[in-house]
Amino acid sequence: MSSNDKLFNRRQTLALGAGGAVSLAACSPAATNIVSPKKDLVLDYKNNIWNRDAMARIHGTLDFTKEKIGWYKGKAIGVMPGKKNIDLCGFEGFSVTRLLPLEDGSYRKLLREVGFYTDLKSGEILQTFDNPYTGETVPVVPIANDPFNFTISEYYPQPPTYGGLNKERPPRIPLLLDWDERGDKVLLTSDIHLYYPSALQPNEWPRESPGPMTQVSEMFRYIFDKEQLGDPENKSVTFFGSWVRSTPWFPWMLMDQAPGQCLYVCDQGAGDTFDLIPEHMLKAAEAIDPKFLSAPTEDYGPSLSSLEHYKLEQTPAKKL
Repeated sequence: MSSNDKLFNRRQTLALGAGGAVSLAACSPAATNIVSPKKDLVLDYKNNIWNRDAMARIHGTLDFTKEKIGWYKGKAIGVMPGKKNIDLCGFEGFSVTRLLPLEDGSYRKLLREVGFYTDLKSGEILQTFDNPYTGETVPVVPIANDPFNFTISEYYPQPPTYGGLNKERPPRIPLLLDWDERGDKVLLTSDIHLYYPSALQPNEWPRESPGPMTQVSEMFRYIFDKEQLGDPENKSVTFFGSWVRSTPWFPWMLMDQAPGQCLYVCDQGAGDTFDLIPEHMLKAAEAIDPKFLSAPTEDYGPSLSSLEHYKLEQTPAKKL
């Protein structure tokens, strides 16, 4: 059997659903209750239990025998003080999610994800990158997170710990998300802003480190079909939207703690099959490890970000 046949068969037999490509925000303002003109729809925006179950159907599927596929595609922009912003490379990847029901009515989201940096013109996955700021050609390290799990409950989730580095623990707040109806569509806004000690401290990682602290913001926008979201018998809700992340320089760029940052700007979405994931992305994920074509079946951890995985899997670059 050819490699393409194996991949096709894997896709046909994985029993997939649709899963969010990214994590929930730590906090969003509560929306005013919007009354849908559709009497048969259930859109109880001011009910935190409804919000919990809606987020479970968005980020996973309530058919616990199935998985869900999230995707994102866009580019990375370099932002340096005193210089014009520049497009660095493309960025594309996907996640596979499974939900496990918990005794208290919450859901444990189990997720694996991969992300690849690509050539802006050809779309080919980059193995090396010509850094326009330093003139250095550096190896590219893709994202491969296994796992990144969290609990979807009727309260806002705690911010990710990133292996214990982020110790922020705000009080529990009922999960009332920032919804907005526009005709036959429902929009959702969800943002998160974090500031915590860097996994790559400059004394050990002088070329890769952004400095002692890591400053990250993520802005998610979702668009849903109102009838699909409001149908209580619909176990999985598909969506399209955008994902923007402000993050330190990619560590593999070897920026030597230069001021500035990277900005991911991506479209995102989720569907019930792998059909929206390009074949070359699936092959690239399988080349890293075939496990990235399916979600975890058990809850294990810790759940680490790509920076924490970088610290565990890479070695500090030599000084020039």
